[in-house]
Amino acid sequence: MCVLLALWFASGIVMLFVGYPKLMPSERLGALPALPAQGCCVDVAANRTDVTDLALTTIGGRPHFVLRTRDGSLTAVDAATGVQARTVGPAEALAGARAFGGGVPAVYQGRVDEDRWTHSRGLNPHRPLHVVELRDAAATRVYVSSATGQVVLDAPRAERAWNYVGAWLHWLYMLRSQPIDPVWTWTIIVISGIGVLSAVTGIVNGIWRWRFTGRYKSGARTPYRETFMRWHHLLGLTFGAILFTWIFSGLMSMNPVGVFNAGRAPDMAAYRGGGVAAVRPGDAIRLLRAAGFTPVELEWRMLDGQPFILARDSLDRTRLVVGHQVLERWPAARLRRAAARLLPARIVAEQALTRHDAFYYARGSASMYGGDARALPVVRFAFDDPGATLVYVDPRTGEVALSVDEAQRTGRWLFNLLHSWDLPVLLGGGWVREAVLILLSAGGLLLSGTGIVIGIRRVRALAG
Repeated sequence: MCVLLALWFASGIVMLFVGYPKLMPSERLGALPALPAQGCCVDVAANRTDVTDLALTTIGGRPHFVLRTRDGSLTAVDAATGVQARTVGPAEALAGARAFGGGVPAVYQGRVDEDRWTHSRGLNPHRPLHVVELRDAAATRVYVSSATGQVVLDAPRAERAWNYVGAWLHWLYMLRSQPIDPVWTWTIIVISGIGVLSAVTGIVNGIWRWRFTGRYKSGARTPYRETFMRWHHLLGLTFGAILFTWIFSGLMSMNPVGVFNAGRAPDMAAYRGGGVAAVRPGDAIRLLRAAGFTPVELEWRMLDGQPFILARDSLDRTRLVVGHQVLERWPAARLRRAAARLLPARIVAEQALTRHDAFYYARGSASMYGGDARALPVVRFAFDDPGATLVYVDPRTGEVALSVDEAQRTGRWLFNLLHSWDLPVLLGGGWVREAVLILLSAGGLLLSGTGIVIGIRRVRALAG
């Protein structure tokens, strides 16, 4: 266990600065050109009752609609002709990758269902994935959707290299073979459980042998005179509680037996109040440009039965096209009326937040939550359902940004707080949080290292 704990501490330090590969919204949108107001676009959803989500974006240098149907599958349609894009092969993958990379040379590397960087379940509708190596300064590897031709993940060479001693090692991804892998899940749960037991027994033993009053014959409070035994004892008393909380919170991150599952998920269909609305994209683009906004992507949405278009620019700023109006955010009354449909319970409190709270907060790009914008302001609704659910709605998009009931809030304290120290006050402290976490991790690493030496000596003695 000390060997494994040492690897966890070392890789955890790396993860403070280099996260598991992900395509950030700023990267994806920053690579898209402005949508043209002329010559675009045909109506592709007018007679499609199976379409649940519709977006207009650029793929391979041309505007395309991306449709999601009720079975969860994705389809790309040429926005100028209305013709469904042909099967995404190497040529289309290369075109999409080059457009993403700004025209740099690219080399097609083949197709994968899943590899060490693509375990995310969010990639499932895009599998299999085309792999393309960009000949840019960062030697970026990109993964292209076989369903739409969009770049869905990028992984520069340095990021991949650091991940071998970071997230990939920390999460023992060498044991994982698919996005939902119960064998890997239970392996981590069992190993973490053994780690918790090891930490508890070590703490009990260390306290039991420490002389709080009086001293041993050597004059010390610890009975151990040998260097590694003495330092293991002292380090255990100093860092044992930290070691325990990190292993325990790591165990909680696996949500064993679904203990932190939400009691009832918000009813998003009722919140939206309808399907995809048919709004002409050319008119929307012209309205947005007249308002001084240059869209690179449009999404057709519904809120409380009202059709609208959510527009994003290359900096991930948003605007709403509602009818023939361009709005920066939804009126509070409209959000409240829609939010009331989310759960079969009353809204007992409503608050517009201009600062992050204990549950709705932003993390850096290295975090597994780095892709969650957690923008401000946000409206927080409290319900009087059995789970005392809190729902956070972004007024600039109409999206439910976060929903947490009592069980999920408990999971937040037992995993996120104990594992990442991610209270907003600490996250806003700059380098101080990282420095403290590195110091504590170094202590845990030394504690584990002395344990490794003691363990090797004991095994050699037993074997000899």
